[in-house]
Order: sequence, then structure tokens, then C-alpha cells
Amino acid sequence: MRYGFTTGSCSAAAAKAATYMLLSGKLKESICITTPKGIDFNAEILNIKCSENEVTCGVLKDGGDDPDVTSGSIVYATVSYLDELDKIDQSDYKSAESDLKSNLADYKSNNLDNGDSQIIIDGGQGVGRVTMPGLDQPVGNAAINSVPRIMIEKEVRQVMEVLDYKGGLKIIISIPGGEKIAEKTFNPRLGIKGGLSVLGTSGIVEPMSSQALLDTIKVELNQKKALGYKTIVIAPGNYGMDFMKETYSYNLDQAVKCSNFIGQTLDMIGDLGFEEVLLCGHVGKLIKLSGGIMNTHSHEADCRMELMAAAGVRAGLPFESLNEILKCVSTDGAYDIVLKTGLEKEFMAQVMDKVDYYLKKKAEDRFNIECMIYSNIYGLMGKTGGADDLINKVVNGERELKNS
Repeated sequence: MRYGFTTGSCSAAAAKAATYMLLSGKLKESICITTPKGIDFNAEILNIKCSENEVTCGVLKDGGDDPDVTSGSIVYATVSYLDELDKIDQSDYKSAESDLKSNLADYKSNNLDNGDSQIIIDGGQGVGRVTMPGLDQPVGNAAINSVPRIMIEKEVRQVMEVLDYKGGLKIIISIPGGEKIAEKTFNPRLGIKGGLSVLGTSGIVEPMSSQALLDTIKVELNQKKALGYKTIVIAPGNYGMDFMKETYSYNLDQAVKCSNFIGQTLDMIGDLGFEEVLLCGHVGKLIKLSGGIMNTHSHEADCRMELMAAAGVRAGLPFESLNEILKCVSTDGAYDIVLKTGLEKEFMAQVMDKVDYYLKKKAEDRFNIECMIYSNIYGLMGKTGGADDLINKVVNGERELKNS
């Protein structure tokens, strides 16, 4: 299946081309950027508008074979010289630091003064604004996530260096029609108003055909079985696999990415005769397991806050905290409220007890399963009773492989 490129990649390509045309005075009808995935994006530049102090151009968003609602849209970047009135006072952002948490460093690198070459990145028509805490960007910012901001600045600074430009630039990303398209997304529910988010951690849109993904998962599991594995590590996505690598130095080649299809993957594992399974994933996905939800895609079920509130009830959180949890838009934001009560251990014990119950019910004595839940902000949050022994076993290579 054909992969595509994210709105973040389109934004970076458009910004790079517009910067080149503004600083050089020469026309640029195509541009190449390198995505975080390491794949080059050769973009055609569309609808160019040039003036002495400003250039606007667009890049067509092509999601490949992924059913992406933004495919066919044109992502525009308008690049202009930075006026003194536009320059950011770093003190304006101090109040946002507590909300940024792990994204603070990325945010500063993209928005705060860098000598004489300050770059401001903001959203225009069709790009949403953050109105609720707990997301990648602080309240009030354009919904242009950290990785796209890094991509945009990286590509723009490359052009500035080549053309020996030392001044500042202002970059406005816009997606005409984004307001209407955003109604088909979860943005309104997440508190992102007025348009779409500019997203992407890899720069690549990988096809999300359900059957294709399930077929791929089955192929990978079959390969592991053929190699003699009796124990398998699964994770919904890259974040879970990266957590295993960074925290436990686990070889990612030995793990299988199961996407949202946790239940179906576990059924395949049972059919293939694996003996042990370690599931590792982000709380935003795996909290759903505490309600017995085995397909974690938001289109299937999104009751994260309700399940966190239910765990809070069992852990004895005060009513006011439970009410605040139900108003949250992210699990990290909800957990922050739990931390303020001092009952985080009791809370996670309740979550993991339910997760353990439903996973073992799904396993039906076909295999032993353990689980680890983490957060990008808070690290390891909880684990089932036998998780430590199992992680030690897989990391230390204590598997008993067939034909060894």
C-alpha cells in the first residue's frame, strides 16, 4: 500500500519553498525535505504568490492509501520578514511552562528567540487553536504540534544558512477549508477550535487499512513463531516500542506492533501457541482495557475519562477531583489531577487490577499475559503482578527457543 505525507511534512515543505523564494527572489516550483522517518518528500509547490516582503505557497496533502480526511487539502505557508512588533518576549511563555512538560524544550526551540534569527510559527485560516489544557501545545497556541514545528524550523533555517540571512522570519501555516474538515475529527471534543491540527511524528502517513494491518500483524507473529519464540512482546505503536527500548534496552526487532487491534492480536497469539505475552503501551490507549475494550481506536470507543473517573471512585478520590477528570481532554491531564490528591498508587492499583482481569479473561488460559502502562510525561505508571519477572526474562534473553 502507498504511504503519504503528514500535514507537518506539507507545512515544512511549503515553508522551505516560501523562505527560499522570499530570500532569493527566485521561483521555486518543487522542493525536497527529509522527514523524521528518514524518507525524502519531493513536493510540488502550488499557488505561489510573491511580493517584496512576503511569499505564500502551498503543498497538496496526499495521505497515500490511508483514509485521511485531510487528503486533497492544500497546506499553505506564508513567510514574511519579522517586524519588531512581532518579536516574542520570552517572559510571555513562562506561564505556559507547566503545561508544556516534556514538550517544553521542543516548543522553546521553535518559538523563542534564537539570537538575531528568531522564527515565529503560527496558524492561520483553517488551523485550529488550543482552548483546553493537556494537549501538545499550550492554551492559545495554534494546533501545530511539536514535531511539525521542529520540521518547519529545521528546513527554514537550512535555507537561511545557505542564503546567509541573519534576520527573523514569521511563518503562518494555513489550510483553507480546514474549519469544515475539522468537524469530521475529534478536534472540537479535544478543545481545538477553528480548524485542523498540524500533526505527524514521523512525517509519514502509513496506510491504516484494517485488514492490511491485521495481515501484517499475523505475518510478524508467524515469523516469531517460526523462529521458536515462546514469549512475545506487543505494543500498540511506536511510543510503546520506544519506551521498551529506552527504559529496558529491549531489541525492537523482537516486538510486534499491534496497532489498535489488541484483542484480535491476542487471539492470533493464542491460535499460534505462544506461552507468554507482555503488552506495553501508553495510558491513552491502554486505559480502555480497564473497561474490557479490546479495540482501542477512538472510532470504536473513547471513554478514557469515564474509565479514569471510575478508577478514581474505587481509589477514593474526592468528588471534586472526579468531576475535574471528566472535564479533561487527555489522560496525562487527568493523571495530573490524580497526583494532586496523593492517591496515585491507589488509583493505578485499581486501573491495573481491571486491566489484568480483562486481559486474562481474553487469554482464556491459552497463555500468560502481563501488562505495563506508561506515559510520555510520567514514565512507567503501572504494571501487572508478573510484569517484572516477564520483562526480566525477555530483556535478559532467557527465552527457551525451539531448536536452540
